[in-house]
Amino acid sequence: MGVVVAMDGPSGSGKSSSARGVATRLGLRYLDTGAMFRAVTWWMLERGVDVEDPRAVAALAEEPVLVSGTDPQAPTITVDGTDVAGPIREQAVTGAVSAVSTVPEVRTRLLREQRSIIGDGDIVVEGRDIGTVVAPDADVKLYLTADPAARAARRTAELSGADVAATEQDLVRRDAIDSGRATAPLRMADGALHLDTTPFTLDEVVDQIVALVQQARATTGG
Repeated sequence: MGVVVAMDGPSGSGKSSSARGVATRLGLRYLDTGAMFRAVTWWMLERGVDVEDPRAVAALAEEPVLVSGTDPQAPTITVDGTDVAGPIREQAVTGAVSAVSTVPEVRTRLLREQRSIIGDGDIVVEGRDIGTVVAPDADVKLYLTADPAARAARRTAELSGADVAATEQDLVRRDAIDSGRATAPLRMADGALHLDTTPFTLDEVVDQIVALVQQARATTGG
């Protein structure tokens, strides 16, 4: 089996950029599991589902058809054939995704798909429960963090119609929800390396992770 790199951490910690950079550098596939939760959330909102009602969300959790591309240089995601890469980054989805993500039926459905995509490996997977739930046997497990101001600035640059102060408040709110949920809470996996990305450039973070992956490959022969 090829190498599996699990990258967890809160929003704005640098997971997405770092994961894509590592995958590109090493010729690996890439999966953004957060985009999958956002895509389901977008689908629910488009259909007028009350995302604060877990039973309503659970009843429809299996309906949307998701296709996640794994090219780190051009990641794609579609729902029922519609390209939603842009819409899932808008504020409406950002404000609702944590509520949808806490629904066990949604997590079970997406866990099944995430493991199917991981398959035989050679992939960098990023999210909030990769090392703990999705791929606990990953060859390399990382937990990325950054200080709140840095996280807010990074996330504001990614999202449509957001300001830094509001984004920082939303990040703190989502951290509390994600860390406190009963199913697959956000936490550092056993055996994971904690990497605070605040003082580093993106290239420096990628360099550190690439070195860890190469070391793991040398050890396992992968």
